[in-house]
Amino acid sequence: MASSSLFSTCPLQGLVSASKTMKCYRDFLTNYSGLFKQSSDTRSHSRVLFNVKSISWEQRGRLLPRNRVQCQALDVDNKPSILVGNKFQLDDVIEAQQFDRDILTAIFEVTCEMEKVEKNSPGSQILKGFLMATLFYEPSTRTRLSFESAMKRLGGEVLTTENAREFSSAAKGETLEDTIRTVEGYSDIIVMRHFESGAARRAAATASIPVINAGDGPGQHPTQALLDVYTIEREIGKLDGIKVGLVGDLANGRTVRSLAYLLSKYEDVKIYFVSPEVVKMKDDIKDFLTSKGVKWEESDDLMEVASKCDVVYQTRIQRERFGERTDLYEEARGKYIVDGAVLGVMQKHAVVMHPLPRLDEITVDVDADPRAAYFRQAKNGLYIRMALLKLLLVGW
Repeated sequence: MASSSLFSTCPLQGLVSASKTMKCYRDFLTNYSGLFKQSSDTRSHSRVLFNVKSISWEQRGRLLPRNRVQCQALDVDNKPSILVGNKFQLDDVIEAQQFDRDILTAIFEVTCEMEKVEKNSPGSQILKGFLMATLFYEPSTRTRLSFESAMKRLGGEVLTTENAREFSSAAKGETLEDTIRTVEGYSDIIVMRHFESGAARRAAATASIPVINAGDGPGQHPTQALLDVYTIEREIGKLDGIKVGLVGDLANGRTVRSLAYLLSKYEDVKIYFVSPEVVKMKDDIKDFLTSKGVKWEESDDLMEVASKCDVVYQTRIQRERFGERTDLYEEARGKYIVDGAVLGVMQKHAVVMHPLPRLDEITVDVDADPRAAYFRQAKNGLYIRMALLKLLLVGW
């Protein structure tokens, strides 16, 4: 860790039943008492965050329950490891920029443990007594079901609405903020997918319980990016020094945006953007990568890019983002397809990934090739989401 860095904390709703977490927090205060000014209310504990960006919505005025401890952010030398005494905890998961490399490594370690839990401990009660609400204003199969499966596999319960845009009070004109204030009264954590970019940030600013962004329009999909990076490490064996080709709808694809942010945390990464002209990667991502010293290149030659890359990350052209401009959709659709010919130029260790669902952008014959990693990728989503639910609700 760099010296003279900002050691930041933000409040966490008190979980009196989490005795282990309380003990960890007390030990942490003992070890680092000089860093904190603690409230007299010892019934609560704090979430410790080491990324200032991850608490930006807290700083914009979230109302906090009275039984919370709030710690003061101080400039200190030699910031302690994020896993000192296993005390580190997360807040809302809203955007990929929240995570640094150390946090990612720690989350992936917990994810490996969750894989063992899923395979060896079918009766896990880690989250017994907790309720998760899923608010999905857009269609979902993998994300919604994997979150619900994750919660149930850890002993928790689920409150769900599959199409909140049509079958909730949103159809009557209720604001998102009012919906969140209502739903938080019924649950311990909210997982939300919304059609508007920035909706998850609004929800987090309103709620006093954790909020997980399960996709906000063309904005971000941070949990997908986490499972993507976890999959790359599992499949390729490393994250430094890799070359990744992002293919398809890069203008509207929230998955590729979040993935680009996370890949910037690693060294000597190069990203290739391969897309039709009408759905090219937006400048904000390219400018961000440049500012972080990440090499990137735009290309219209999928075969050449595939021959160089460790990962070919294909995405579908998202018709729902084109509105009435079906002419532009038809122009973009079908231009870049991963098929046997593309596999033929790929390296033996390389993999094909896709956030799914797919249409015709990966031919079905590719499925039989061991380098087709997209269904293993989807399975990893269960483990990542088990890890996140555990971390947000009971800590490390």
